[in-house]
Amino acid sequence: MKRYVLAIDQGTTGSTVLVIDEALEVRGRATCEFEQHYPQPGWVEHAPADILSSVAKALSGALAQSGIDPHQIACIGITNQRETTLLWDRATGAPVHRAIVWQDRRTADRCAALREAGHEAMVRARTGLVLDPYFSGTKLAWLLDHVPGARASAERGELAFGTVDSFLVWQLTGGEAHVTDASNASRTLLFDLHTGDWSPALCALLGVPSEVLPTVVDSSAVYGVTRGVAGLPDGIPVAGMAGDQQAALFGQACFEPGEAKCTYGTGAFLLMNTGERAVPSTNGLVTTVAWRLGGRTTFALEGSAFIAGAAVQWLRDGLGLIRTAAEVEALAARVPDTGGVYFVPALTGLGAPHWRPDARGVISGITRGTTAAHLARATLEGIAFQNADILDAMQRDLGRPLTRLKVDGGACANDLLMQFQADLLGVSLVRPAMVETTALGAACLAGLATGVWSSLDDVRRAWREERRFERAQAEAQVAAHRVGWQRAVERA
Repeated sequence: MKRYVLAIDQGTTGSTVLVIDEALEVRGRATCEFEQHYPQPGWVEHAPADILSSVAKALSGALAQSGIDPHQIACIGITNQRETTLLWDRATGAPVHRAIVWQDRRTADRCAALREAGHEAMVRARTGLVLDPYFSGTKLAWLLDHVPGARASAERGELAFGTVDSFLVWQLTGGEAHVTDASNASRTLLFDLHTGDWSPALCALLGVPSEVLPTVVDSSAVYGVTRGVAGLPDGIPVAGMAGDQQAALFGQACFEPGEAKCTYGTGAFLLMNTGERAVPSTNGLVTTVAWRLGGRTTFALEGSAFIAGAAVQWLRDGLGLIRTAAEVEALAARVPDTGGVYFVPALTGLGAPHWRPDARGVISGITRGTTAAHLARATLEGIAFQNADILDAMQRDLGRPLTRLKVDGGACANDLLMQFQADLLGVSLVRPAMVETTALGAACLAGLATGVWSSLDDVRRAWREERRFERAQAEAQVAAHRVGWQRAVERA
């Protein structure tokens, strides 16, 4: 009987489920979007019930499209929006508050106070992260302090914390497994990269009781089996998980030190495999766990831009310049350049390498001749400029240039964006035949744990190049672009 892997890709604006066969071909796919909540400026929340409903609908749609018998599913892999924070009741499984999304900035003052108190060096040394509201630890502390009775309940062991991976595994296994993999744990400000487990010192610093924390596990292992999941038989192993960006690095077959990828999603995320060495950054990047297999940890350097595809969504939903996100390329292509317009898409602050949560979006250089096409092109170029800043920092940390960058995510289908990115970086941009490498990585992690695939070589053989982009602009022209961009960033 043929075997299939179910890959759940739970993202910021929706959930996608893929049914993948043993040849790593997609047999079924479905996506379901859900509502974003913005209770105050800088606050971003999700209703946990909406997350679960979107996963259930996408699962049903993917299975229906595949036409397979659900009993042929050998295992389930999960990849997820990472720092998004949930807290739920262990007895009932009911969340005590909406999920606080990774984009949320409500704990910026708490992070600033911790920095001013002199804690950042210790936090950075242990976690590889900066003190920023992006990460989960201060979000969890906020929930414990602001949900009535939550702290006391947590200390009694009645509540469970998790990023989205933990929450989904809990739900899929009927509450049997409260776990998180090392890649997601490394995004919480509570995980010590050097011990590979939760840090008592960091938990004490943030006021997080250890009783709420999940068990840290490998990224490829059987965590439990399905129980009571609509549309699926009981007993399917839930066997792989990784944060979305680490899963994409895995799905891009970046298994060797020095290999790197950029995912263009809601935000943009550059990760480079650094092998079994946790390389500290002195240039505004973070050091993170890429994955843990068989108890052995692979690390990565990462730079995150909070806004990428979300800037295009803003053009669509906020300004009404386009009806669908896909229209942005054709609109931008109506003009040969931005006409001197620069857009710094700091709509939720600036991430790496600047780390300025107080920054705000800036559009500069507007004249009477500026059109919607110029704004569209400036938006795409702003996404690329952010990534160029990150790659510059990455190359300084490593002390050597990058020669190739693999790209994935929805916006990598935008040829205009990819070409400008290649122009800025001066390296080959390589787009794979399958751009949904995040879900592919989750599927491969699960399949490796259950014998669907035997080795990393199976994943390497499946990876195929679709198109390559090389620099077309002169270096002097690129340098002029970069100067204009830096001036715009200073205004943000």
